[in-house]
Amino acid sequence: MHTGKSDISGWLVRRASWHGWVVSAVVLSASVVNVARRTADGGMDNAIVVRAARTWLDGGSPYADPHFLYLPSAVLAAVPQALLPSQALRVLVPLVVTALLVAGWACALRIHGVWWRSRFAVLGLTALAVGFAPFGHLVRLGNWTATAVLALPLGLLCAVRGRWGAAGAVIGAAVALKPLLAPVALLFLFAGRRRALGAVVLVPAVASGGAALLMPDPAGFFTRTLPFLLRGQDDFVRLYEASPGAVLPRLGVPAGPAAALALAGAGWGTWCAYRRWRCADPGPLRIVETAALLMLSAFLVSRPSYDHYLVVVVPLLLAGALHPGAVARGPWFWLALVPQIPGLTWPFLEPETRRAFRDCLTLCLLVLAVSVAARPEPRPATAHSRGRSGSRQVGGTRAF
Repeated sequence: MHTGKSDISGWLVRRASWHGWVVSAVVLSASVVNVARRTADGGMDNAIVVRAARTWLDGGSPYADPHFLYLPSAVLAAVPQALLPSQALRVLVPLVVTALLVAGWACALRIHGVWWRSRFAVLGLTALAVGFAPFGHLVRLGNWTATAVLALPLGLLCAVRGRWGAAGAVIGAAVALKPLLAPVALLFLFAGRRRALGAVVLVPAVASGGAALLMPDPAGFFTRTLPFLLRGQDDFVRLYEASPGAVLPRLGVPAGPAAALALAGAGWGTWCAYRRWRCADPGPLRIVETAALLMLSAFLVSRPSYDHYLVVVVPLLLAGALHPGAVARGPWFWLALVPQIPGLTWPFLEPETRRAFRDCLTLCLLVLAVSVAARPEPRPATAHSRGRSGSRQVGGTRAF
């Protein structure tokens, strides 16, 4: 009789998981179809990279467009898209971006030993797609941040399993496409993994250096893009930046003190990341929370810093919610996500150009939430891990 009840219970769990994945697939498919209907080229941000590749194919400089902020290797990576018609891109781009986000969520789950068919996996993905506005923004824009959303959890998964060389190669390849994950290099420095750190640096350096030799202006990234970034870009783009250095001047704070506050916050967050690493507790939380703090600290001071950058960090932290003491179990984490609930009305902040105020609040609260978790004393081991940090995970959360 006991065996029969167990079989029925297992069947119900599997059936509930299957139905949940169907619902999630419908939600994600609806998002892809909506973007394909509303955009002509797969998304505004992806179109910038594709135009740069087409300009290069026509013999021009991709850096003639000041809004092209990528390394030269990204130009070559965008060539296949440049050869496709716009009608194909309007469908393929949101589809590929969505697939990258789903794959990133799956890797984040595997870091914590969570079964991808569990109810937590299904509900978490659906919640991100429906209840986290930057997720939908990233799909709509077609921004290449989606590559980092996959690369960071994949790299950390390799590191958790002790394959630091592979982790360095994954992060380095992502930096070659978009330099967003460059701050993660500090994680390899904290861990004393010099060879893996070399991969983080050499992979994009070799890829971009080789690609630059094929450009009409090999130094265009340094002579055009970097000055544009250091100036804080143009007035239109600045309205959408979420870093305190861009938001505080809009509230009347002088630019100098605002930049100093942002830099101080980034320095404090980096110090907390180092303290989190020094905790040396077993399990994946150490690596995940250290990397998350490094990325969030960079977002505080980087220009630009947009709301969809949060998709790089939030799924990683959410996937660890089943661990005792995880950031996602604290109130600050969920309070930080409240401004990102789609459809929630905020007085005086409804215009699209004022969304950056909400994004800045979320960013600052997330830094606070993860920093609170960076305690100097070691944490007790959990059922999800064994041995020293970097050991393989056991399936402690599979039944959920």
